[in-house]
Formats: sequence, C-alpha cells, structure tokens
Amino acid sequence: MTIDSGVDTLLAKYQGRGREALLPVLWDVQGAFGSISPEHVHRISHLLRVPEADIFGVIGFYSLFHDEPTGRRIVRVCTDPTCALAGADEVLHELCERLDIREGQMTLDGEYTVEHSPCLGLCDFAPAALASARGEADVALPNVSLNRLLDEWNGDYFQPAGDRSSVLLKPTLKDAPEMLVEYGDYQSLRRAIQDVRPETVIAEVEASGLIGRGGAAFPTGLKWKFTRGAPSDIKYVVCNADESEPGTFKDRVLMEHRPHLLLEGIALAAYAVGTDKAIVFIRGEYPKATAILAAAIQEAEAAGLLGDAIMGSDFALDIELRRGAGAYICGEETALFEAVEGKRGFPRMKPPYPTTFGLFGQPTAVNNVETLCAVPSIIDRGPDWFKGIGTDGSAGPKLVSVSGHVGQPGVYEIEPGITLRHFLDQVCGGVIGELQAVLMGGAAGTFLKPEDIDVRLTFEDLRAVGSTFGSGAIMVFNQTTDLRDVLKRLGRFFQHESCGKCFPCQLGTQRQVEILERLDAPNAGDAERLMDIGLTMTEASICGLGHTAGIAVMSAIEKFPELFQANGIQHG
Repeated sequence: MTIDSGVDTLLAKYQGRGREALLPVLWDVQGAFGSISPEHVHRISHLLRVPEADIFGVIGFYSLFHDEPTGRRIVRVCTDPTCALAGADEVLHELCERLDIREGQMTLDGEYTVEHSPCLGLCDFAPAALASARGEADVALPNVSLNRLLDEWNGDYFQPAGDRSSVLLKPTLKDAPEMLVEYGDYQSLRRAIQDVRPETVIAEVEASGLIGRGGAAFPTGLKWKFTRGAPSDIKYVVCNADESEPGTFKDRVLMEHRPHLLLEGIALAAYAVGTDKAIVFIRGEYPKATAILAAAIQEAEAAGLLGDAIMGSDFALDIELRRGAGAYICGEETALFEAVEGKRGFPRMKPPYPTTFGLFGQPTAVNNVETLCAVPSIIDRGPDWFKGIGTDGSAGPKLVSVSGHVGQPGVYEIEPGITLRHFLDQVCGGVIGELQAVLMGGAAGTFLKPEDIDVRLTFEDLRAVGSTFGSGAIMVFNQTTDLRDVLKRLGRFFQHESCGKCFPCQLGTQRQVEILERLDAPNAGDAERLMDIGLTMTEASICGLGHTAGIAVMSAIEKFPELFQANGIQHG
C-alpha cells in the first residue's frame, strides 16, 4: 500500500495519542491533501489504534470532511435564509455556470470544487462563503460575488463593536482583535486567585443571576457548583463555541474582537470548578476566530496569565482549541463531548448530566462564549452591578445578532427590557421596506408579526407571548420575502443536520421537508400534518435539535395560516 510521502511527517506529532486526537488528525490530512483517502485512513488507524470503519464513519458524519478527491480549491457558498435574501443562490449558480460544473462537482482541471453550505455565521455580511485551498488556511469570505470567488481570496471584514456604555463589546475595536496590552492583565482572575476562594467566585456568579446565553438559559453559578461538588479529582471546563444556527453570529464577533475576555472567563470558570484543563470547541467554519484565539492563548501564556503557576500561584490552566468539522448537532453539549472524544457527534441520553458525567466521563462545566465573557465583569464589579442591568429574569447585558432586512445588520449589546420595535427602529437603522415578519431566536425560533414587535426583549416577556430569546438571533423579513422559501430552507437545514440517532428527529425532519417542498401547491391537511410532526419531534426526540426542529414551522402555521393554503398569498 502506497502512502503519500508527507503523511508520516504530518502525523508524527500525534504519536502516542489516542482516539481523542482523531478530529485534529483528519483536519491536518485534509488540509494537506484536499481529502482523506483510504490509504490515509489505514495509516491513521494504526497511529491512533482506531478501527478503520470507525474513522470512515466519523469522516462521513462531518460535512467539512471529504473522502473523495476534491479540487485544489473548495468553495462553499452559504444558501441559508439571510444569504438567500442577499442573492446567494444566484452567486452559486453563476459560479457553477462559469466553471462548467454542477454543484458538488470538481472542474476537469482539478482546480475547483463548488458546494452549497449551511449557515457560516456571517449573516451580517451576506452572502458569504467558506474557501479552502490545499496547504493553506481556510478563509471566510463576506459579501461574495462571482468575481471575488474566482479572484484572490481576502477574508478581511470587521464588525462595528459597541458604544461607550458597552461591557462585552468595545467601540474602539473596528478591524483588529483586542491585544493583551489593550485588554489588561486579567485583573478579575488576579483578584480571584489572590483574594477569593473558588466557592466565593461561584457564589458571586450565582448571586448575579447570570444564565446561559446559548439558548438553554440555565443558571451558570448552579452549573459550576454542581461540577465543583462532583466526586472526582478530574474535571473539565468546556467552552461551546460551536454556534451553527442560521442567524446566530454573536459568539464569532466576541472571539474575533475580544479573545482575552473569553480566555479570562474560561480561566475563572476553571478556577471556580477546580480544574487545570479547558477545551474550546470552535466550529470549523470560523477560521478567523480560531486563528485569533490561538494567538491570544500564546500571548497570555507568554505573560504568565495562562499555563503553569499562573500569576505565581499554584493554579495552572491549559486551554486547548479543538476545531469542529461541520455538524450543528455538536452544539448540543453531549454531542460536543463525543466529537472531542473522536466520535460521531451523537447526543447522549440524560441523565447522567455533564456536571457529573461529561467529557471523558468526568464532571464537566459547559458554557457558551457569551456566558463566559460575562464573568470577568461580574467578578470585577460585583453581582449587584450585573443584576442592576436589565430585569430580574434577564439580568446583565445581552448580545443579539440581527440580520435580514435592516439598515445595519450586526451584533448589538442591549440592556434587556427595551422593546423590539425600539431596537429595530432606533438601533439597527430601521426596517428596509415594509415589515412582514421577525424570526426570534434563530432557526429554532418563532415568528412575530408587525403588530407583535412592541414586546420587550427579555427572556420572560418573550416567553409570555409564546416566543423565545433562544440564541439571541433576530432575523428580519420585509414584504418582498417569500416566507414559504424561508421555511423550506429552515426545513432543509434541520434535515441535513439531524444526526439520525433517534427516529422522531430523523424521520420527522425528512417528512417535514417533503411537505414544505410542496407549499407552492399544498395538499389539504398539510398544516395539520406539519403540526403533528412538529409536536412529535418536540415530545419524543433525544436532544434539543429534535425538540426545536419544528418550532418555526409550527409558529408560521399559527401566525401565517395563508401560507399553507392552496390559494394562499405568496410574496415575492
């Protein structure tokens, strides 16, 4: 069997590692050779002592891996709702036409492979693409056009960040990440190590009212308390940076602009729960954020703020970056564990919960990026300060991602309690055209009509009107939008991302798409069928993906019943 000459050198650094190194190994091989061949799998199997069948199973599970030859350059164009509004379908069609190939094919000269992609987290710069070139770092491309995809790739972009009152975002950050000299010497961590016991850190976070910012809204201090109290000498802190839901990109902005804020938050979490091991699981479609975080970790280690004997104390912390490979399901915490352990990202049954049985079977505290970024300010300014922002049920500043038909799409820091109408009109530059609908909470969210947008942006107020804050995504659609097309794209997203472990989600997402695809001429009873499917997935699925895969469709049936009638109104 012939093995490419560079493979042994490429894999040498993984000697002695086990299955947990599988995703990094696969990324290195694909980055160098464009795909992962059977010969590569055979070599990796011997290196990591993982059966070849298991490796092929992992490759096939993650959409960014290829086991067939690809072009020297791979272009993935996002075709989810916000990019579709900005003309992504036309860009993809023009690119394939210019290269004389169909989507998914490789050009005859072996130069290009072109694919469509689910959301790339660049909804504020739609349409977007992810570009890969053999032997080079991936590049996320904003505002793409045909010429840009065929010319030199340049992924430079910036997101105006914050104002003078902002806590998480900063007005001075425009086109570069915040360096350590600008951020400071991790003063909240210094205070914790020198003056505060870990139990006190947990108590302050608990008293602040901080709840998870990833969608589940679980109390952060309580999660840390459970993890610290679990009977094990080995514990982990995991930062879930795998935001992959259409319309959600706030964590990307935090990582690209304030990496040290995140790293200090992770360090405080590790100090509080009692561990020297932390992992940042970052989505594979975020190459820019990954590079920035890697550089920030090196910068902090060189300054003695991470690594061994932090600030001269006996507290040590190693933070490892682990890159995902294109699977929305890995945003579910137990599926994330499986991915880190070198497996397909199948969610686990609960209980047991991660705080007692998490990564590698050890107690684990999992928090998303925005949640961890809120912690340094709580330790620095106190829990009462944090509770003084927002409402009792929605304490502290909150980030929201806004995309679609607004004058200024982007990430904004708000004080919970302002109305959605005020936010759209006064903060985001207003709605472009006549408002038709707002999708609150991302792809798994609910629709609001124009008469609904006086609702306050809090967890409790949105819940009271049958809506959700979810991941903090707000997608705005004006009257030119074909909402049937939006629903089809959301349905395809969930069908593609369902891991297939449980039948309610696997079959439900498939059947949901089949019905949505005929919405232009729906059959009698289709609305009732979709409701049945959605409720079945919600009640019977194993994890949050299945629980929420039908929420937007069921919401549309309630808010826009005319979409599901054969003679209904169709916009466009």
